[in-house]
Amino acid sequence: MSCNHEDKVYHKPHKNMIMLRTPMVLDTFAGAGGFSLGFEQAGCKIIGAIEQDAWASETFASNHPGAIALQRDITTLSDDELKHHFGRTPPDILIGGPPCQGYSVCVKGNGDPKDPRNSLFKEFIRIAKLFEPKIVVMENVPNIEKAKTGSRDTVVSIIKNELKDCGYHVYSKILEATDFGIPQIRRRFIVIASRSPLLNPFPSPTHRWVLGNEQTNLFEHHLKPCPTLWEAISDLPQIGAGEGDETMDYIVPSENSYQTQLRDGSKKIFNHTAMRHGKATVERFKAMACGVPVSALPEHLQPRKRNSTELADVIYDQNNRRMFPHRPCHTLAASFYANFVHPYCHRNFTPREGARIQSFPDIFVFKGKPTVVSQKLLAREGRVGDLHLCQYNQIGNAVPPMMAKAIAENLLTQIRG
Repeated sequence: MSCNHEDKVYHKPHKNMIMLRTPMVLDTFAGAGGFSLGFEQAGCKIIGAIEQDAWASETFASNHPGAIALQRDITTLSDDELKHHFGRTPPDILIGGPPCQGYSVCVKGNGDPKDPRNSLFKEFIRIAKLFEPKIVVMENVPNIEKAKTGSRDTVVSIIKNELKDCGYHVYSKILEATDFGIPQIRRRFIVIASRSPLLNPFPSPTHRWVLGNEQTNLFEHHLKPCPTLWEAISDLPQIGAGEGDETMDYIVPSENSYQTQLRDGSKKIFNHTAMRHGKATVERFKAMACGVPVSALPEHLQPRKRNSTELADVIYDQNNRRMFPHRPCHTLAASFYANFVHPYCHRNFTPREGARIQSFPDIFVFKGKPTVVSQKLLAREGRVGDLHLCQYNQIGNAVPPMMAKAIAENLLTQIRG
């Protein structure tokens, strides 16, 4: 896939990329809009988003009322349709997290399914070619750095070369969420492509997490301490399994600057509903100390097979453990409704607690059902109405807004001169 241009505008000097107006951003594979939110918080204008899932699109539209939210499979959008929706004020910045592995759209026997050129990444490149934004920002999981095609080429090298062929200077780095004040051990692989060379393509850390007696080195004394899990959620109502509501009142005032920041502009708590755990699950959680895996519990408290008294064949220790309150949380996956246990309550996290851990402000409301049963089961039973990304999925899939904001602010200082 090549993106050759007659006029080599990308060879203009860096000073010619300076913008005097508000940068326009188009979000692809947008999900609920965490990536967009961070760029908006940094001072950009979000002109639109493309997202296939109905509930995630509804969440995006509700929280970005001034943007065009297209609920479409990106592969079905023609160039003419894209220009119709976004060509009047074309994006200066294109963002998104196109799946590059395991989501191949190539037919069997027609190329390597692990090659990003046979995946949804090619749609991302197509939009970059169409609008020629000044900046392209792509995110993915860190493991993509290890991925190789059948011909042993690295997926990352292909991605970079495709963007370079489009006339961009390309940079990549793994960013740590805790470096930007997000109370979660979360790493994201970020690719930044720019029409002009960037002296500092990635933001410098503003925070640092220190575990136990670990010493801060001489060059990190200026960094703020990263908030902990408990500092992120301690002001939310302490509810039990099956309790809570989609709209609740604040009961106590904010207890630290992180909570104050995320409560700004919101008069209510949204999406704070706890899972309806069975009695056996609650008893299991009661017996859990922080950091203790479920496999270490007495046998009578260990998980059973579905609709059976027999012990489960597989126990997922990496998920089923109570989180330490005074450390950042482990990485929230899309299925975190069945993962980590609240540090003090005998239940999993609520969507709002997950949103706090991801750095979403309280005013950001997630649409759709809080959770649904297995996607495979829904598909098998033909329950199309629920075959969407629930609130937990949307939160776990998102780019933390505060990380996105740090990326955006760093880029804006350069494209604005």
